[in-house]
Amino acid sequence: MTQWQPASPTLWQGRDDSAEAANALRLFQTVTRSPMFSPEMYREKIALLGFACDEGVKRNQGRPGAAGAPDALRRALANLASHHGHDRLVDLGNIIAQAPDLEGAQQALRDAVRRCQQADMRTFVLGGGHETAFGHGAGLLDAFPHARVGIINLDAHLDLRRADHATSGTPFRQLAQLCDEQQREFHYACFGVSRAANTQALWDEAQQRGVTIVEDVDCDTAQAPLAQVIDSVDKIYLTIDLDVLPAWEMPAVSAPAALGVPLATVMRLVDAVCRSGKLQAVDMVEFNPRFDDDGNAARVAARLGWQIAHGWR
Repeated sequence: MTQWQPASPTLWQGRDDSAEAANALRLFQTVTRSPMFSPEMYREKIALLGFACDEGVKRNQGRPGAAGAPDALRRALANLASHHGHDRLVDLGNIIAQAPDLEGAQQALRDAVRRCQQADMRTFVLGGGHETAFGHGAGLLDAFPHARVGIINLDAHLDLRRADHATSGTPFRQLAQLCDEQQREFHYACFGVSRAANTQALWDEAQQRGVTIVEDVDCDTAQAPLAQVIDSVDKIYLTIDLDVLPAWEMPAVSAPAALGVPLATVMRLVDAVCRSGKLQAVDMVEFNPRFDDDGNAARVAARLGWQIAHGWR
């Protein structure tokens, strides 16, 4: 894998409390750092993969900088306390996008995810822009050709754009087209959608494709439609665009949300997916460390990632 690099061990550092007790540990002390891309060695673990890419954001006329997110999020995760489930994390490094070859980077991520999933690992990808979702989702579809794979997107945007080439705004249209090619149903649900941030054309595209939509203003009562989505599929791919959060909680994204869905509400939705027993793949995307001067946004994203790894059944 020419586009792959191991994560630097210097990213995983923090406070050492182990003198207090044997279980007084933090993530930097329990994560496994792999020097090579070898998912076959870590069966039944969670593969932590970075997708260092913002070429899709650039193509979508957004604010670049998400390529630096995987390592920034590792740093933010490193010092958090390690509890049940966190010792399953195996850092399998980064896929590095070489601009302007977004398609090549997506294919490399697709291949890496497929290989992890076929080795009985679940995948937790740190994007990158939301172009991450096509590579991640395609790899999961490839690994489970006969399963009903449900895509649950927590996002202010539907990301079903029509475009001549892939961008951060096209991944779910690309996945829909891939499902058509593979002669399988496209199961897509988007929670936290801002009607103000999506044109009528995107709304029409979603309705045409049978997308389940829950708007940002309705997410406080979204447990019932979420349960219906979970019950209707065999395996779940959860993708979280951090711009689903309000700008005051998550300013460090390409397109901060004026309203958004508060972190506490997002956590409740995420917990329901984690508890389902069907969650196979997760990513967090669009974090942009260029706009996080004090590191608070990274801590918000890390808290969400911490919760996912802890609650993932």
